[in-house]
Amino acid sequence: MVRVKAAAFGVMCRAIARGWSVAVVQYLKSGEWSVGEEKVGRQLGVDWWALGEGFTWDSDDLSVDEAIAVKAWEQAKLVINTGDHQLVILDEVTYPMNWGWIDVDDVLATIRDRPKNVSIICTGRSASDALIEIADTVTEMRPIKHAYEAGIAAKRGLDY
Repeated sequence: MVRVKAAAFGVMCRAIARGWSVAVVQYLKSGEWSVGEEKVGRQLGVDWWALGEGFTWDSDDLSVDEAIAVKAWEQAKLVINTGDHQLVILDEVTYPMNWGWIDVDDVLATIRDRPKNVSIICTGRSASDALIEIADTVTEMRPIKHAYEAGIAAKRGLDY
C-alpha cells in the first residue's frame, strides 16, 4: 500500500496496535525540535530519523539543506529496501522532491519496487502527478482556517 498525504501518525498508531514494525524519516524537522509525534513514536518502539534542517525560510545556506535531504533519502531508501518495517512514513518528502533536491525517479522506483510487505506513506503538500499515479490512496488536506494566518504562533502539544 502506498499512501500520499494521509493522516500519517494516526496510521502509525494503528500499525503499532497491530504489532507492525514502523519507521519514520522526516525531511524538514530536525532531531533538535523535540516534537510530540517523535516522542510518542519512540516510546511505542518506532524507529525514527528526524534528519531535516528545519524550515527552508530560516536557512542560511539551502545547499546544506539539500545535502541533508539527500542523506535523509539515502536512509529512507535503505529502510524501505531492507523490508524490516511494515510501515515507512516519509514525512514531508514531497518538498525535497518538488525542489529537485532528491532524485524523483529514484524515489518513485524505490516506492514502486519496494518489498511486498512494506507499506509507505508520503506526506507533504503538492504531491507530483507521478507520485499520485503510483499511490493506492491519495488524501489532500487543506486548511479552511488556520491559527497561523491570524498571527497565532505554533503551540507545543497542538502543532508539534
